[in-house]
Amino acid sequence: MAIEDLTRRRFLRQSFAFSAAAALTPLGVMALPAHQQPQPGASHILMLGDWGRDTKDRAQPLVAQGMIDYTRKHNLSPQALLMLGDNWYDALPGGVDSPRWQTGFEEMYPKAVFNCPAYAIPGNHDYQRMPESKVAAELEYARRSNTRWTMPSLWYRFGFPEKDPQITFIALDSNVFHENSKAEKNNYDFTLTPEQQAQQLTWLQAELEKPLTTPFLIVMAHHPVFSNGPHGDHKVLIRDWDPLLRKHNVHLYLAGHDHDLQHLEFDAHPTSFFLSGGGGADLYDFRAEAAGRGPWVQKVHGFSHMEVTPAALTLRHVDADGNIVHAFTKTPAGKVTITT
Repeated sequence: MAIEDLTRRRFLRQSFAFSAAAALTPLGVMALPAHQQPQPGASHILMLGDWGRDTKDRAQPLVAQGMIDYTRKHNLSPQALLMLGDNWYDALPGGVDSPRWQTGFEEMYPKAVFNCPAYAIPGNHDYQRMPESKVAAELEYARRSNTRWTMPSLWYRFGFPEKDPQITFIALDSNVFHENSKAEKNNYDFTLTPEQQAQQLTWLQAELEKPLTTPFLIVMAHHPVFSNGPHGDHKVLIRDWDPLLRKHNVHLYLAGHDHDLQHLEFDAHPTSFFLSGGGGADLYDFRAEAAGRGPWVQKVHGFSHMEVTPAALTLRHVDADGNIVHAFTKTPAGKVTITT
């Protein structure tokens, strides 16, 4: 059976979301309702992908301001940011010393609001050489002592929150070869080498075999395994990573790459696929078959909010104006409940 057919059959229908969303306004937009106010003692993460578009594109500062306003309005104290790749579109003049580090990161997402680590992973645009490697600059910038930028290597593991972790995060570099005809297939500027790809897979297998000491296990990478956006499903990641997600009951897979917000569920799959790619770049249209895959997807600029307690994760997609457009919870046992 073709991967495309298998994928289509395994996805839950969007009626799963529609039946749970009867309380939405006609535009499908809602602010944080009383029953979804942050729980006392919860930890909070904000995330976004495909954000580093420079100020010539107004969407990045609009989304960043929306994050600031949302954080202040709901009196949040985020303990982490997740920067899900495509951190720098276009040139990064000066590399590690580029002024864009200040204007596009440090000031765009100010420490006065987000006084926490910003865990970063590389996207395909970060691998562009213009003319120097932006990925190399990102790794070097993380070694500086006066920044929140956190990227110790191309793939790494961390616990969240730092004290008494509730989540084990595995951060990966998904810039691997595609089984298609895209030009980047044989262009090492846009991918790991085959040797690096094999090394990372061996590392991932070993990390997942370790005993889990937290209620939740999350994998994050730039490229989606499955997506309703124009890039579609990633055949190599389906082959190499999806069996590991299933085997080890990974709760969430976080990604960007397609410029939109998505939540995808498979029937009998332990992993929820949560895509946050609306951080600032131009938005993408969905593929025609998206109507049959869900539970939710929307072409909109925005970011995402994860609330963490030992009993549940609450995931919220938020548009650039601070409106919650989709939300769900997931328990350590894997029960998913749509809450919008």
